[in-house]
Amino acid sequence: MLKVWLYSLISVVIVSLISLIGVISISLSDKKLKNTLIYMISFSAGALLGDTFIHLLPEAVKEAGFGLNVSIYVLVGIGCFFVIEKVIHWRHCHMPITKNHKHPVAIMNLIGDGVHNLMDGIIIGASYLASIPVGIATTIAVLLHEIPQEIADFGVLIHGGFTKKKALFFNFLFALTSVVGVIITLIIGSRVMDITHFLIPFTAGGFIYIASSDLIPEMHKETTLKKSVIQLLFFTLGILVMLALTLLE
Repeated sequence: MLKVWLYSLISVVIVSLISLIGVISISLSDKKLKNTLIYMISFSAGALLGDTFIHLLPEAVKEAGFGLNVSIYVLVGIGCFFVIEKVIHWRHCHMPITKNHKHPVAIMNLIGDGVHNLMDGIIIGASYLASIPVGIATTIAVLLHEIPQEIADFGVLIHGGFTKKKALFFNFLFALTSVVGVIITLIIGSRVMDITHFLIPFTAGGFIYIASSDLIPEMHKETTLKKSVIQLLFFTLGILVMLALTLLE
């Protein structure tokens, strides 16, 4: 269990540090940033779905067998992520701010980011409870997902009136809620028998929701043939990365 704690805490600290990546967006033009992010988003969508169907769901079936419970827990995960976005009235967005792409106010964005990062911690903790390789694969999927999100979040905070230093500080501060999430999950996991029977398919549902409702719709905003083909290649590459990680198991 000590190894699980160590891997989990190191993983969420690395994920939290990704919040500082937003500063690189300052030196990029809007056009270059948009072109870069759309491929990051495609890669991330493939990685999330790859992790779900290659690592998480097979692990869930191995733990609890393929029954109705697994399907229900996946649906609960999808429903919970939907409710979270509705309750905080904040859309988890991955593209930079433009006149035609409005963001909520900066404070609401921070609150939403904190809740989302808390869920990231829960997801990472649950994955490491299943096994170290599954935890590593999930951490990589979360990291890939966080990069475009944190760049967008930084832009929202600057747009909302934050200075660059304050934007970096508060973005990192709220990213640390992932540490809280992983600690809660590991404490509960060490005391509640078979908690991973619920948490693993729940995590899979969350990843399906993020990829399907947040990332893939962003991909569809690009309609040119050349860029769409490149998107598909990056999407496929994300899946292949998750497939390659099975060599760790």
